[in-house]
Amino acid sequence: MTTDTRSMTATRQGNQAGLPERFNLLAQLLHWTMAAAILAMLFIGVAMMTSLTWRPRMLDLHQPLGIAILLLVIVRLVNRLRHGAPALPADLPRWQVMAATASHWLLYGLMFSLPLLGWGVRSAGGWPVTMLAGVTLPPIAPVDPVWYAVLRDAHGLLAWLLFAVVLMHLSAALMHAWVRRDGVFSSMTPAGLHRRYRGNPGSD
Repeated sequence: MTTDTRSMTATRQGNQAGLPERFNLLAQLLHWTMAAAILAMLFIGVAMMTSLTWRPRMLDLHQPLGIAILLLVIVRLVNRLRHGAPALPADLPRWQVMAATASHWLLYGLMFSLPLLGWGVRSAGGWPVTMLAGVTLPPIAPVDPVWYAVLRDAHGLLAWLLFAVVLMHLSAALMHAWVRRDGVFSSMTPAGLHRRYRGNPGSD
């Protein structure tokens, strides 16, 4: 089966199931904006842990960016539930379909829980979550050293899990874009890239 045939088969099956051929514009904007924000957060988090000099500046970026990700993932989830997602190629092995579905929902869970955990860490430590100068968020956890330790450890562990899931997600995206060329990657890209990575007629 050629890559173009795979793409058309997935499109037909998606249309028959009432699914869109591609993610809508809002989903695309949220995806790429959040991808950049999450990568920035991972690097900021590493800088906070390795440099005492940069820690205060990194923390000033880490807090509002984390809350922004929390708000964006809520909008993204509502948009996803409302408009659905394109069907995966019919020839994709079942285990890959299951892995793709599980990893996507795991990403949503991590994008939602990590900012909340970070907020909880600040609250349990007795520090405010500062968005802008003079703008802080209310605490969501009691000031308690035990809660602080538990939430801090959970935040750190899930951050590493997010890093691993992002790497797997990126690897799968590049496989679909460069190897299979089956339209999965292009469903989340602008029209020009959509045509480029959908697959060439007659190619194997």
